[in-house]
Amino acid sequence: MSNVAMMPPRVNGILETSLYVESPARSAEFYRRILGFEPLEPGEPLNDETRLCPMRAGDRSVLLLFKKGATADTDAIGAIHIAFGIARCDLPAWERWLKEQGISIELRKTWKYGGEALYFRDPDGHLLEVVTPGVWNIY
Repeated sequence: MSNVAMMPPRVNGILETSLYVESPARSAEFYRRILGFEPLEPGEPLNDETRLCPMRAGDRSVLLLFKKGATADTDAIGAIHIAFGIARCDLPAWERWLKEQGISIELRKTWKYGGEALYFRDPDGHLLEVVTPGVWNIY
């Protein structure tokens, strides 16, 4: 047996992130209006009984909006946190946009590596963040 440590195969990043929401229709409208995300299945009917609404969240990421309690063996309780990367030059535009949309900014923060973030809530109380590079040593 070799002394070389075994390494797992490479992962390319997180493809999907899930939020559990009371009203998929309301949440989809919020994420479309505030963040510009579009449903991946635009022809599918969307209402408060919809089990799942996948939304394009950037170039290669999907935000899954699950109706709370509608999927066996997968659910979350309480507020979740998601951070969305933005360009540093777009931070002032985001601050203006959120204000124009009536979204309260709960916190402004500068991180260790110089990243700047704005925190706000979605209709279900999930804590959202838009953040510039400089929050981690990899971003």
